[in-house]
Amino acid sequence: MIVSPPVTHPTRYWHLLDDGRLQCDVCPRECRLHEGQRGLCYVRGREGDEVVLYSYGRSSGFCVDPIEKKPLNHFLPGSSVLSFGTAGCNLACKFCQNWDMSKSREMDTLADTAMPVRLVETAVELGCQNIAFTYNDPVVFLEYAVDVAKACRELGVKSVAVSAGYIQDAPRREFFQHMDATNIDLKAFTESFYKKICGGELKNVLETLQYIAHETDVWLELTTLIIPGENDSDTELDAMTAWVVENLGPDVPMHFSAFHPDWKMQDIPATPSETLTKARKIAMQNGVHYAYTGNIHDRVGGSTFCPSCRELIIERDWYRLGSWGLNEQGCCHTCGESIAGVFEATPGDWGSRRVPIKLLR
Repeated sequence: MIVSPPVTHPTRYWHLLDDGRLQCDVCPRECRLHEGQRGLCYVRGREGDEVVLYSYGRSSGFCVDPIEKKPLNHFLPGSSVLSFGTAGCNLACKFCQNWDMSKSREMDTLADTAMPVRLVETAVELGCQNIAFTYNDPVVFLEYAVDVAKACRELGVKSVAVSAGYIQDAPRREFFQHMDATNIDLKAFTESFYKKICGGELKNVLETLQYIAHETDVWLELTTLIIPGENDSDTELDAMTAWVVENLGPDVPMHFSAFHPDWKMQDIPATPSETLTKARKIAMQNGVHYAYTGNIHDRVGGSTFCPSCRELIIERDWYRLGSWGLNEQGCCHTCGESIAGVFEATPGDWGSRRVPIKLLR
């Protein structure tokens, strides 16, 4: 079989070095490239005198999900989201649970052609209120993600970025200018974890979080995958959650999710549910208003409670919504406390369905 060479798309964030190499300026890796060389993400590389993107309009993993699966618990609850990703990632997390896509070195992984306008038209046809860039980090396909998000705005669809937030300042500003909501993976709260387990740096991720929280209108939620023996100590969880309250505010929801053995960390056991419950408790003790457990069946840990009177506001059983305690103004029906988030007068009814789709050209 003859495989056609990947189509390239021009990019903006790079510059010429004195030694003739081109430096990619999208993420803190600052990959310095000779002719024909690709960055660690594998989808950005040097062709001639420019850095190009190989994954523009070439996507996979199309599926209609509940928005709660991203996870976003305070952004249009009950709505559906068209999810997709590409190959490539700019981190090297040893626990990656989408490694077959994010670490792909085979461009035939990107079997479906999905240009921005057609992708958004598909979301509209399917009745999706949202499109999510997920499975791998949209930072590495920034130009494609931005063009999809622009098309979303034109057709009334919301753009959701599921990202690790490992991005430089200038591209960060452009990227989040076009997003409506994001869930950022705060993978741990030590530089040693980021360096040893992810091949990255915590400092830059914290800068991204502060930028989103204070300089944009993007709805922000955080997820931390709790890995036994690596980032689950009381000391680290206390420091992390206290930092979030002090630097981002108490209304930023935090999700603590269960690890299961995968890719290069198959010798570590799955996270006990008690560890997630402990993390949630520490977060709330430090003032986090909305703390959740994930990847386990936990109705209490997955539900939203009023931070003022502690009444149940949004009941969740996995991704299925139950009782609804918000009034039309987005306030607690019992005490009137305003609940942080982006809500409609009534919740969506997508439920827990996950529907794979084939994009028709």
